[in-house]
Formats: sequence, structure tokens, C-alpha cells
Amino acid sequence: MKLTFASALCILLAVPALAQLAAPNADGITMGHVHYIVKDVEAQKRFWIEHLGGVEVHNGPLTMVRMHGTYIMFRQGEPAGPQEGSIVEHVSFAVMDLKESMANWRAKGLQIIQGNNPLQCLLVGPEGIRVEILQNASTSVQYQMEHIHLHPTDMKAMEAWYEKAFGFKTTKAPMLTSSNLQEISEVPGPATGLHFAVEKTALLPTKGRALDHIGFEVKNLEALAKRLDAQGIKLEAPIRTVPNTNVKIAFLTDPWGTYIELTENLAPR
Repeated sequence: MKLTFASALCILLAVPALAQLAAPNADGITMGHVHYIVKDVEAQKRFWIEHLGGVEVHNGPLTMVRMHGTYIMFRQGEPAGPQEGSIVEHVSFAVMDLKESMANWRAKGLQIIQGNNPLQCLLVGPEGIRVEILQNASTSVQYQMEHIHLHPTDMKAMEAWYEKAFGFKTTKAPMLTSSNLQEISEVPGPATGLHFAVEKTALLPTKGRALDHIGFEVKNLEALAKRLDAQGIKLEAPIRTVPNTNVKIAFLTDPWGTYIELTENLAPR
């Protein structure tokens, strides 16, 4: 097949776009990644690639599964506890047709947990990793990052902290699975947000558990670190560069125990 100059140019332009995260907000921050601690990394990669449409990519020594709107990362280890019971209860992805997806997963022997809502389910992966799946017919791809669900005792305080630290603006929007309004802090991405649900008692920190931390990509990590420091928000260690990459990283923990990694240049070139 003859490849024209125009079609070749389209391919060249499309390749970088696939590797990029969403454009950052005014504070230079966008959705970056979700990081799990697991016993069997290869089994987890197969789960995300074969059943959720992910693609394995590399940035130097870093191995990631690229999803639409985020990266999924793994560290081999023994988690201190499951993701359930921590401040970040789950991450969520949207699909165009949930009924069709569930039929495919059942045919492959995967465990699905579904309540009374036909537009929502939990897909259970290796080692009990749970991913919420929501139906959204308007998604541009079959598996698209939708939200990270946090469960604080003081929702308003958490919303204010994320707006102060990262510039995430809080709005009220209908839930995908009902017309009920929910509080959402908007994070740059295809349809990404931080969703909040109030708990009566404080839940456990994420660090060390199966869902160890969430990550935000930062345009200028050093500038953000200075701004956070001026607000009294301290990094847990100085910014460092991952060996054999140009990826800069730093960590902090929000007041409710959400362990957060800040990265710069995470996306493979």
C-alpha cells in the first residue's frame, strides 16, 4: 500500500498525542497516574492490557500501562492492606457500553460485582484490585479515566485544600449513574475529577496499601514546590530525578492521608 505524504504526516502527528497526558490547568497540573503495590506485576499488567484496553509503555526504567487520561503503575511488594478502607476507595473508568463489556469479562472468567444499578459495576482484578466501571455513551474511547473517589470526614475542607494546593475547581454535576448532584473537583483530563463522599469516621492513609498513591503531572515541579512551601504544604523529601530519565518526582500527603506523587516529564517521548 502506498503511503502518501499527507497520511504519513497524520501518523507522525498522532503518535505523540497518544503519549501525552491532558493539557494542564492554570497552575500547570494535570492527572498523571495511579500507583499500586502488588505481589505479581505481570498479572496486573495483563489485567489492564487484556481487559481494559491499556498499552504497555516505558520511560527509561519506568514501566507503565497507558490508559486514556492516565497511567497505571505498579511496584512489586506486599501491601499493608487492601485498597478498601483507605481514604481513596477506588478509581473509576467509563465505557461506552457496560453491558457489552461485562459480557466480555464474564466470558473470560473475570469477577464482576454489581448492585441494582445497570450502569455501574466493580471489575475485580488479580489480588482483589477493584476498578469501578461506569457507562457513558459519550466517551471518545472504550476505556476512559473518569474519577478518583475520596472519602473524607470533612468534604468542604478537602475541596478547599485541593483548590489551594493544585487549583482544582469544585463544581456540582450529575452522577453518570443517576441525576443526583455530586461534588467534583475538576482535574484536567478527558473527563477526570476527584469525587467526594463524606464518611462519619476517618479512613486509613493510602501509603503502603494496595492502592498506594495517586499522581499528578506538573509542568514545572520546582515552581510548584516553592508555591506549596509558601502555603505551608511541605514535600516529604527534596525533588529528585529518576535515574536514566528526565522524570522529576516528589511526594506529599494530604491532611486526610492521601499519598500523592508529583511528576514532571512522566509521559514517554
